[in-house]
Amino acid sequence: MNLAEFRKTLSDDMPPAGISPLLEALWYMANDNWEEAHEIAQAKEGVKEYDLLHAYLHRVEGDEWNAGYWYRRAGAGFPSVSTDDEWQQLANRWL
Repeated sequence: MNLAEFRKTLSDDMPPAGISPLLEALWYMANDNWEEAHEIAQAKEGVKEYDLLHAYLHRVEGDEWNAGYWYRRAGAGFPSVSTDDEWQQLANRWL
């Protein structure tokens, strides 16, 4: 699956079968379901990719302090791109 194909699934009722939990979380975010995405991020706290997801979610939420904490745990800097651009970068990373 590539990014264009993944984007096409965003209008579906459920995320596509067989995708990673990280992509599933991004699917939920694109469908305004922050809580479901956050549950996925919390499920594997301490795993860098999930901590990066966690950071992104708190950034979208507007909690920059909490986002900064999670970016540091993930070993990443605070992004200078928009949250929409970050979503795309994360999707490409996890596809």
